[in-house]
Amino acid sequence: VQLVESGGGLVQPGGSLRLTCTASEFTFRTYDINWYRQTPKQERELVATINSNGVNTDYAESVKGRFTISRDNLKNTAYLQMSSLKPEDTGVYYCKAERTVFGVRSTYWGQGTQVTVSS
Repeated sequence: VQLVESGGGLVQPGGSLRLTCTASEFTFRTYDINWYRQTPKQERELVATINSNGVNTDYAESVKGRFTISRDNLKNTAYLQMSSLKPEDTGVYYCKAERTVFGVRSTYWGQGTQVTVSS
């Protein structure tokens, strides 16, 4: 499975961005998807997660009400819609695909996309 993130960039505080995570694997629909971010000051932080069928989502407290995770399994793509962005949202955002089949966990990471929130 190869994951490719896109959609990062420079945005002013209060602005919005939509990140995209596209997978090369046709069994994408069987994987849970997580978005993480990493800044120089802290370890990689789990930002949002969505289960394989898109029914269940969860968010870090720091982004609740501002970020929305979604997926389109027909397009092998997951999204992270980010609104009301703050400077502290700055970081490299990574998507991760993970599933466990017969007790065997498979995990794949994308290469990351830079998000910079600054005036």
